[in-house]
Amino acid sequence: MSENARRFMLLLLAVALPSALVALWGASAGKRLHQSEGAASKVAVASVTDDAYCTPQLKAIVRRVAGACGLVAGGSGGRGCQPMVAKKVASLSGNDFNAMFKPLAKRAHIVQFDLDKSELDAEAKQLVEKAWADQRGASFFFVVARASPEGDSAYNEGLSRDRAKAVLSHLEERFKDPDLDKQVGLLWLGEDFAQLDPQFCTWSRSHAGECTAKEINRSSFIAWIDCAI
Repeated sequence: MSENARRFMLLLLAVALPSALVALWGASAGKRLHQSEGAASKVAVASVTDDAYCTPQLKAIVRRVAGACGLVAGGSGGRGCQPMVAKKVASLSGNDFNAMFKPLAKRAHIVQFDLDKSELDAEAKQLVEKAWADQRGASFFFVVARASPEGDSAYNEGLSRDRAKAVLSHLEERFKDPDLDKQVGLLWLGEDFAQLDPQFCTWSRSHAGECTAKEINRSSFIAWIDCAI
């Protein structure tokens, strides 16, 4: 091979080798990007599936209640929200408010109380502990307390507040979690807002047997809610 031919071959190799390497690296990077996008897509789909109950309306409630009840930075710093605050937070009728929680049927529990009582019985305590243990990575534990319509409205508001706080007190005594005050949101609704209808009697609840509209409203609705807000 002549000297000129050897020089031509070396020049050809000098040009071809970097081009081949660039093509190889590009193909490899493209493959990794494709795999990464595929993994991200799978994660997103799984997340959507797991959080299917987090409707836009429920997210709005979670966001507002979390702020108004002192669970997030910039909130009121208080421990709980009373009915007037709840009405402003929800901006919905009682029926619409309750309808938003129906997708939580397999996740939520209803702690029932005797007439004019706010103490947790043994079954109620067990249900509170069961609900607390079912966190599944969620951030907020909601306690939405009610009262049946017998008696004075102001009295029933105080009764529903005491029922919500009874759940919180049991959690504090039983688990002694230092982060509990950042996780538990209390909302007490008295008798004049968001009454439950008897279909909620089919949910997980602390009192077995017969269940009426009045009985289901002597209660605290409890559930972990994992909605990104």
